[in-house]
Amino acid sequence: MDITLSPIIAGAMNWGVWQANFTTAEMARMIQSCLEFGITTFDHADIYGGYTTEAEFGKAFAQSKIDRESIQLISKCGIQHTVGSRPTRVKHYDYSKEYIIWSAENSLKFLQTDYLDLLLLHRPSPLMHPDEVSEAIEKLKVEGKIKAFGLSNFTNSQTDLIRSGTEVAANQIEFSATHVAPMLDGSLDYMMVNGIKAMAWSPIGSVFKEHNDQSHRLKLLLSQLVAKYEVTADVILLAWIMQHPAGITPVSGSTSPERLKNQMKATQIKLELEDWFAIWTESIGNKVT
Repeated sequence: MDITLSPIIAGAMNWGVWQANFTTAEMARMIQSCLEFGITTFDHADIYGGYTTEAEFGKAFAQSKIDRESIQLISKCGIQHTVGSRPTRVKHYDYSKEYIIWSAENSLKFLQTDYLDLLLLHRPSPLMHPDEVSEAIEKLKVEGKIKAFGLSNFTNSQTDLIRSGTEVAANQIEFSATHVAPMLDGSLDYMMVNGIKAMAWSPIGSVFKEHNDQSHRLKLLLSQLVAKYEVTADVILLAWIMQHPAGITPVSGSTSPERLKNQMKATQIKLELEDWFAIWTESIGNKVT
């Protein structure tokens, strides 16, 4: 199934109490700014903000008076976290039919919408059963509560397991210039072959978060590429991801409207072939074989 997403997705994980702690008015302005930049897809999970961020976003969205059809809402379910108001003793995953439906309906209530464009299972569980998952998803689809269904952080074999019961439209994985494993372990190949939309969380990676040899090598190269392409380093890193033939859509975790606006320049940048491979080379620390 084809799903419509903006070229870059706005990740709302840090919009609430986990970082930016936007007021309702600030969040409404953030949503409006994203639309002005061409970012129409917003990525959520029930656990964000200790189960509070979806509700805060919903209030802001309602206040903004933005037409629901002009945006796409993604949410994730399945993680039973020990943070927030729920009486959970041990962090775990729950993919029972009842829980998936309950969680999706909660997200709809909090986001103040009638449907999700995409519902994802947040992380795989060794106890998940494809029939249980498919029954929940088909019910939600029939009732018009979700348009499409996908996964997050699932391996190829785990995806096959879920696909044995229901269609999988997307998989949101970690992928960046500092985390290239999906490009080498068959994950991106698998999604291309099976028509599964690839999304990347943490698309900038750890270049500016960690002080190690890999980050040092990449920073030196990026300083040259920034001068060459006349854009910022994060734009280069996003363009690198988006140039992969899997058609990967990055989920930006930025809480700065100015930075999100700037990051949209990645949609207009095509790295020269040797520059693309230079980033890979500096990531792995040696020439490609």
